[in-house]
Amino acid sequence: MIRITGITLTPGEGERHLLPKICRKLRLSEKDIAAWHITKRSIDARKKEAPVCVYQVDVEVQGREAAVLKRIRGPEIRIMKEASYRFPVQKGRVFPHRPIIVGTGPAGLFCGYMLAEAGYAPILLERGGPVPEREEAVKRFWKTGILDPECNVQFGEGGAGTFSDGKLNTLTKDPFLRGRKVLETFAAMGAGEEILYDSKPHIGTDVLKAVLGNLRREMERLGCEFFFHTKFTDLECAGGRLSGIFTEDVRSGERRFFLTEHLILAIGHSARDTFRMLYDRRLSMHAKAFAVGLRMEHPQAMIQKAQYGERFAGAFPPAPYKVTARASDGRGVYSFCMCPGGYVVNASSEQGRLAVNGMSNRARDGRNANSAVIVTVSPEDFVRLSGPGTPDGGFPDAGDGFSSADRIHPLAGVEFQRRLEERAFSLADGAVPLQLYGDFKAGRMSTGPVDVLPDTMGANCYTDIRGILPDFVNRAIVEGVDLWGRRISGFDRYDAVLSGVESRTSSPVRIERDDSLMGSIPGIYPCGEGAGYAGGITSAAMDGIRVAEAVVKERS
Repeated sequence: MIRITGITLTPGEGERHLLPKICRKLRLSEKDIAAWHITKRSIDARKKEAPVCVYQVDVEVQGREAAVLKRIRGPEIRIMKEASYRFPVQKGRVFPHRPIIVGTGPAGLFCGYMLAEAGYAPILLERGGPVPEREEAVKRFWKTGILDPECNVQFGEGGAGTFSDGKLNTLTKDPFLRGRKVLETFAAMGAGEEILYDSKPHIGTDVLKAVLGNLRREMERLGCEFFFHTKFTDLECAGGRLSGIFTEDVRSGERRFFLTEHLILAIGHSARDTFRMLYDRRLSMHAKAFAVGLRMEHPQAMIQKAQYGERFAGAFPPAPYKVTARASDGRGVYSFCMCPGGYVVNASSEQGRLAVNGMSNRARDGRNANSAVIVTVSPEDFVRLSGPGTPDGGFPDAGDGFSSADRIHPLAGVEFQRRLEERAFSLADGAVPLQLYGDFKAGRMSTGPVDVLPDTMGANCYTDIRGILPDFVNRAIVEGVDLWGRRISGFDRYDAVLSGVESRTSSPVRIERDDSLMGSIPGIYPCGEGAGYAGGITSAAMDGIRVAEAVVKERS
């Protein structure tokens, strides 16, 4: 197989023009080409007057690859050996009892899928509902404000990623091709072949829901058993190792005990009560850094012009952006989970607390672009921000050791998040609080929109949101946005819409695990984003695959 990089198409050229360009590169006729396919596609808009789509393709030329390369030289043409992911352990070894996976987000699903393919028929527990039930609960919440604490934007089949953009790009290195396996699996379940080669692949919330149903049915065919509305409540050990777990049906209250020696904790970043239970059972964990901030909305048309130039703004798909800065106090401030043509969603999961997130459908055809603008916070901040009346926000002492100067409680970040979310909820009695950027910067209350109309799933209300976050976070957001306004025209516009609070960017906890990926209690495998080992759909799914490998290896 010959790989060719750097083939370009102008906005007026369709992909049908690729084959003639392949032939010119290889100095062959079309009849010499046995097969070809796209392996990467991206947009290069650094020159706004001449943006192009850039392609990488793999070509088969009837076994003549070596002869072709002898007469054609250049770094953009080379021989490639096809490679694919392989589950690295022997199939069919026997467990005393079936492995149990808590959580059906990407980490739990892909861990379960790999174990099922290897013949181990795991049990998957999910406190929320399957996608159809979950979708109804979420729509009801957005319409009425009535929250189901067990089935919402955070909890249910697919995890928090179900109601997001479905972005599949990741910075995680992939020498074992686990990421490729994730993309191939999603494509096989209906996500579309283009996710295999787009430089920034995404599925979209609307399509992802169907993909998850297809994946579950395939896993059930392979022997998996799903228990929805089932909450993991406690564990039992014997001889220094996990021996079983307790669960509760969140609807009926019925309790059940499962025997197992292998428990995969793919609980997600919002399972705060589960974190607490595991801490009480002395599973080793510690507080970790994460980031907090606000969602920011701009017209998608403005972002198109800024990224592709006015002439070609309509010639390319909805444009993303990624911006970073260093605030004057040294903290990182950056965009996160950017949703072209998307919506801001009320993503709350606890009564009396409010969090937001971003979501896009496959078409990304909403009028606004939105992203989180977030600032890093560390476990030391959870201690520093104690005591009422402090200049950095006035977070009172949390009790139970959460704000001890000599010890940072492992759940201090959870408490920090909760206080931000309580402030956000109280501003508008549970509606998403909004503010114009110019008013936020000037310290004035907003009373309504100007030209940028918010796209919010759930009720919203204009107010003054500066009191949600510590002052150092507010300052860093303003510094970052003003800097980015010099890079992306209009980014710092007065009427850009801010909403808060973006508090669930990643887990506030890391559940410790050793080189075998096992936690401090033998038989427990912390996994994915909730355990502190991933950030996003693809990296969480890759960690799920890695944990599946570790579980089976432990039995080898």
